[in-house]
Amino acid sequence: MSYKAFLSHSKVSKEDQEFYDLKNKAAEYYRSNGVPQKIENVLNEMFWQKPDDIYGYLANYFSRLSYIPVISKIIGKEVFDRRGLTAVQTQVYCIIRNEEKVVCSAVMSGPSDGLEADGVAESGEAFSNSNQQRLSITTALKWIREHLSPMLQGFNPTDQTNVDKLLSDFFMARYLEHKDSLNIEKEDGLRIESVSEAPPQATPTPAPTKDKKGSDKGKKGNSTEKLLPPAEAPVPHLPGAMAVGVISLAVAKTAARLLGEPLYRHITSVRVPQAQSEMHLPVPMITILSCGKNSAGKLNLLEEVILMPSSSQRVREVIGMGFELQCEMRRVLNGSAYKAGPIGVTEEGALQVGFERPEQALDLVTEVCANLALPLGSDLHLAINCAADGLMDYSHGKYEVMSGCHKSPDELVDMYGGLINKYPAITSLIDPFRKEDVDQWERLASVIGQSCCLIADAASNLCPRWSEVKPLPPGVTRVIIRHHSDMTISDLIQSIAEQKETMLAAGSGDVSIVDLAVGSGVSFLKLGGLRGGERMDKYNRLLAIEEELEQEGILGTVLSHNGAREKNSLCQIFPKHLTPEATVTL
Repeated sequence: MSYKAFLSHSKVSKEDQEFYDLKNKAAEYYRSNGVPQKIENVLNEMFWQKPDDIYGYLANYFSRLSYIPVISKIIGKEVFDRRGLTAVQTQVYCIIRNEEKVVCSAVMSGPSDGLEADGVAESGEAFSNSNQQRLSITTALKWIREHLSPMLQGFNPTDQTNVDKLLSDFFMARYLEHKDSLNIEKEDGLRIESVSEAPPQATPTPAPTKDKKGSDKGKKGNSTEKLLPPAEAPVPHLPGAMAVGVISLAVAKTAARLLGEPLYRHITSVRVPQAQSEMHLPVPMITILSCGKNSAGKLNLLEEVILMPSSSQRVREVIGMGFELQCEMRRVLNGSAYKAGPIGVTEEGALQVGFERPEQALDLVTEVCANLALPLGSDLHLAINCAADGLMDYSHGKYEVMSGCHKSPDELVDMYGGLINKYPAITSLIDPFRKEDVDQWERLASVIGQSCCLIADAASNLCPRWSEVKPLPPGVTRVIIRHHSDMTISDLIQSIAEQKETMLAAGSGDVSIVDLAVGSGVSFLKLGGLRGGERMDKYNRLLAIEEELEQEGILGTVLSHNGAREKNSLCQIFPKHLTPEATVTL
């Protein structure tokens, strides 16, 4: 007689019956999920392999069978970044093997990369930078808490494309709502003004004077004086924008952590889903000298003198060369040959020296390179960041290249041409004019020819996704792109792909920007100077990635100007006669 039949013919307590039914349910539950078969398999495998850590072996086996982690919530906090400015930190929580855990976090601030002085409040009124930053922080935290965290709940963090699409759609909806509210307020204001104002009284038109001589003078003055193109209105940024960028970055870092791979590998897979047999490193652009508006001397024009390595050297060697250059510059400046002002260090980590003329700074670099047996034009080249958009004196209609010395845009073209002829190691000019001075961009491009390329940074017209894309100034062959706070990872990858030749600027974020540069496939990375923990962390991260790729044997090579294949670290990227086709720079 079976046990079930025995129970049916005997008196069984209610508790025993309930326990028997519960055992049957448990057995069915485990059988339906394949638990007995999986346990039998792992025990058999483990018996033959006999691992030292039995329970570690079991944990690894069953962890591979667990569900894919999903986002459970996102927490936003107000913190301070490394510059002491308020920023937004997001922490991504995921359900991992039935437990909620914080996986990764990211920090993003706004003053220099997402919020400018052109901001407007929801009421449409202008406000100061501090109020703007406060509004942006509070709005971003509100969006994260009330909207974005619930919307992303249950999302797979490794699905970066869909996460970024949700963030972009949400931000676009907020922008359109904001725009509609401003339009309604503007229409209401015009309606009130039209009702309250009385119709203007007609005034008789004065008879024209017949002073022919005076009229001729006026015509002559108008024909000789060239009007300065007005500055374009800056693109307004919506308060709360940093919520989009910081969540996208935090989700990307979370996915990399869960997949057990470096962030640059994950970004590469987002950009190119196919497996990569080799990867390329961006060439570091090292700022070695700054003689801009904030320096002690009269010179304003050379905001940054940037070292552009061109020999096939390792990143470690390039960093060492940059340190030697800065140390030698200090030694030379301490002598009596140069009457320079006090030596300081900029926020970007470069030596800040006050000079009277640009030739003094360039002569210093030339002498230092000669002392170190690094002749300009062969082992290295220079890029000059003019930052001309901040030098325009609108009261004079000219650029104040030196204190008290103003030059018209046409005069500045001649000045650049003379410097490049005298110092042929200068192969790049960054923002030599405002983006509005279109004629001068075109004229300078024809003057310098192929010996020097023009790079747009502030003049790149990189607009938010909802704005109409504007053309680059004529003659520009490269663009510097920054990871703005309203950009998702997908936005950044797309912006880089849309430009034929671009560079990525590190800004003030953490070392993640280096992984983004490597993963997005750029060829140049503008990291700043070699001073300060934040900057050196980025250089060390680039160095670590190079070592990883070399150990794995997948450090890629690129085609040099003479057709030979060289190691990617620092191949011959700058030929003497540079063309857009000769150099692929991102």
